[in-house]
Amino acid sequence: MPRHKRGWSIEGGHRREKRRTPLTVALVEPALLFLINKKERHGYALITALKELGITSIHPSVVYRTLRHMEALGWIDSEWDTENVQGPPRKVFKLSEQGKAAHQTWQEELAKAQKSIHILLEPASEK
Repeated sequence: MPRHKRGWSIEGGHRREKRRTPLTVALVEPALLFLINKKERHGYALITALKELGITSIHPSVVYRTLRHMEALGWIDSEWDTENVQGPPRKVFKLSEQGKAAHQTWQEELAKAQKSIHILLEPASEK
């Protein structure tokens, strides 16, 4: 994953909607926990759901790498869905008890961040 250098937000030549920002990357983990908490899903369905959340510039390899990391942490468990008649078996992810705790922690952190973001989005006051 390329590192962002200072000034990434004003560099020319990139279409804004295609740009992967550090904030977008930071949202992948809590978004995956949120989505898996709502419904057990396989990787492709998670990528589609991320796009529906507006997280569109993330490469699928980042999603699968994050899922492997979350599984190694014990936050998610997976099972192969061999009953799928369309295509090969798919790995379906579900939250573990540790994952539910991680999801709750992320919810609390996002709520704190939301307050800061709200302040940062306020128009500059005229003096």
